[in-house]
Amino acid sequence: MASDRRYLDYIMDQLSGASGVSYRAMMGEFIIYCNGKVIGGIYDDRLLVKPTASADRMMPDAGREIPYEGAREMILVDNVDDSDFLRRLVVSVAEDLKEQMRNDIGNRGKVRKKK
Repeated sequence: MASDRRYLDYIMDQLSGASGVSYRAMMGEFIIYCNGKVIGGIYDDRLLVKPTASADRMMPDAGREIPYEGAREMILVDNVDDSDFLRRLVVSVAEDLKEQMRNDIGNRGKVRKKK
């Protein structure tokens, strides 16, 4: 089932104060970006974000759901009516992903010792 454009418009309106937030339509769903990083998306009219330390900390009781068959679990954002919370969440997830990328790049080429 494709997501409703009105739901996307509502979420983007809620995120309007956060800089660098954009989206892209993809196969009836919407991918959400923050500062060039994919932080999650709207799938079947559900806002899902990537599971990062900040997302877990900000939503410790949130459920995990699969956006589509074969995908990795993501965190369901239930609190979409609190625009301040949503802006902080999206920016925090983007920062976590940026840090993960730095760590991944820093670890490339290092030889792991066998135990």
